[in-house]
Amino acid sequence: MSIPSGIEAGTVLETRTYPVTRATLVRYAGASGDFNPIHWSDRVATAVGLPGVIAHGMLTQALAARAVAEWTADWSDGAPAQVVELGAKFTNPVVVPDDDTGIELVVAGTVKAVDGDLVTLALEVTAGGTKVLGNPRAVVRA
Repeated sequence: MSIPSGIEAGTVLETRTYPVTRATLVRYAGASGDFNPIHWSDRVATAVGLPGVIAHGMLTQALAARAVAEWTADWSDGAPAQVVELGAKFTNPVVVPDDDTGIELVVAGTVKAVDGDLVTLALEVTAGGTKVLGNPRAVVRA
C-alpha cells in the first residue's frame, strides 16, 4: 500500500459514527471477559459515583481504531494500513442509556503528518457532544 495522492498534512477525514447500546456492551463484555457491573447495572454504576452505565474504555478505543482501519482501507484496495501506534487517555465516560437507541460515538480525524510511508492521524472522539478520549492519535504505515 502506498499513500494516495490527496492524503497530506491537513487532510480532514470523513467522520465515522458508531452506535453504542446496552446490547453492544453485553456483546463486548462477552468477547472481552470484562463483566464489571458498571458496564451493565445502573444501580452499581450510580453507587460508585458514575452518572449511569458506561461503555468499556477499551471498546471506545477499539471504535476509534475501527475508524482508522476504515479510513485507510478507503485509501487502497480495501486492505487497511498497518497500525504502528495507537493511543489516547480516557477523559470522560461514555454513558449508555437504557433504551434501544443508546448513544453515538463519533470519530473525526485529520492527517497531522506524512513522513515517508508513515501517516500520523489526530483523532477526536466524542459521545453526546463531549470529548471522551484525550489526545487520541494513530500512526499507520501506508
